[in-house]
Amino acid sequence: MQPTSTRGPLTYLSVADLLDGYKRKSLSPKDVAEAVFDRIEALDGQVNAFAQVDRAGALLAAEASARRWQAGTPMGPLDGIPTTVKDLLWMAGECAGMGSRVMNMTAPATEDAPAVARLKEAGAILVGTTHSPEIGWKAVTDGPAFGITRNPWNSGRTPGGSSGGAAVAAALGMGVLHIGTDGGGSIRIPAGFTGIAGHKPSFGRVPAYPSSAFGTVAHVGPMARSVADCAAMLNVLARPDARDWFALPYDGADYLDGLDSGIKGLRIAYSPDLGYVKVDPEIAALVRQAAGTFEALGATVEEVNPGFDCPLDIFHKHWFAGALNRTRDLTAIQMAALDPGLVEIVEEARGFGLLDYMQAADRRAALGRTMRAFHQTYDLLITPTLPLPAFEAGLEFPAGSDYRRWTEWAAFSYPFNLTQQPACSLPCGFTADGLPAGLQIVGPMHADAAVLRAAKAFETACPPRFPDHVYPGRQERLEGETKTSVPIA
Repeated sequence: MQPTSTRGPLTYLSVADLLDGYKRKSLSPKDVAEAVFDRIEALDGQVNAFAQVDRAGALLAAEASARRWQAGTPMGPLDGIPTTVKDLLWMAGECAGMGSRVMNMTAPATEDAPAVARLKEAGAILVGTTHSPEIGWKAVTDGPAFGITRNPWNSGRTPGGSSGGAAVAAALGMGVLHIGTDGGGSIRIPAGFTGIAGHKPSFGRVPAYPSSAFGTVAHVGPMARSVADCAAMLNVLARPDARDWFALPYDGADYLDGLDSGIKGLRIAYSPDLGYVKVDPEIAALVRQAAGTFEALGATVEEVNPGFDCPLDIFHKHWFAGALNRTRDLTAIQMAALDPGLVEIVEEARGFGLLDYMQAADRRAALGRTMRAFHQTYDLLITPTLPLPAFEAGLEFPAGSDYRRWTEWAAFSYPFNLTQQPACSLPCGFTADGLPAGLQIVGPMHADAAVLRAAKAFETACPPRFPDHVYPGRQERLEGETKTSVPIA
């Protein structure tokens, strides 16, 4: 059994609990970091969440953090908090794997990505990097370079992606905070499949550098076990960095301020299917129940669709073209070594013309205008995060389905990458098979605080449960079934 505090096992404590323990000197960053690494050693062989683990470096950083806390001089608001970095982001002195043996960095990065730099400045302890499919191209996490990352609720199922490693690490307490990226749902999808909180900020809210392969649909954001932890992380990630010329002006917002203010009086639209998505009945029922919770919390909830047609072709023109651009200099031998699905979308993009892309950009602008107008009436939009529960690991889409690409089952997420709006996923219950269902909350541009406040209100009313909620020697009831320990097959 791992070390515990009076508030529970060390790896399950929130940012606020850890910081309070450090301040009171009842907890040590070194003890917490060691507990996280023990957790990784015990579980990661079963789920394959980590690309690299830096136990020696992180423990040195934890010792330095402990000295600062002992002296009463913490470096910043996340001093001593164990944190992971998605394997797509630069870390000075390290080679980002990019989920690939072809497009991986062959020389160490000379600088940190903005998100990594801000976390270091805040005192976070970087414990390792988490798996992503090659360049984050798909919404599941597997690839030729590292195999399959597996869902912590059932190792036969996918955790989603592309930030699948980060989601698994969060769900199992293998770190407290986790950097994800989201170009078509890559934070929200794995958050939905694994039952954690994941927030895609407004585009530009978190500076990004170098630019994503997928351009202006791609966001960087926080993933964690709670909304409050996501808010604490966003406070740091949103700090300015001049290298991102798309970045929004820094406004100094504190996303923890007012987080518990509730949602009374908000006008919330509830769309069960966006008007065109086929949704699994169990998922639909759980999200409908969640919509009722928002009403019980004092919001006005109206079932209504936002009024746009399926934007799949618009997204494909942007996404596939980005993949083509990123792989344009690869040789035929290198292309043959890539994930076959990535090669397929690159080949499809070769058939796009300039006018195809520009017309898709025009249609994207119209979609954005539609949502701007929609939010003149509604403060927030809630939908399912996903139309289905997690399916078999190692597949891009469920076996025997009519889907041809991951984008077809990610129909609730990628529209809001096209529109660049803030959107958060959080758990809203479990299927009969014990798999999480996700609820998505979408806000108007720049309304990250409102999205997080609504997410926190729901989370407080319907507290999440995790695959490690049962510790060795204990049993609890989960949706009417007895679960023991971590249910990894």
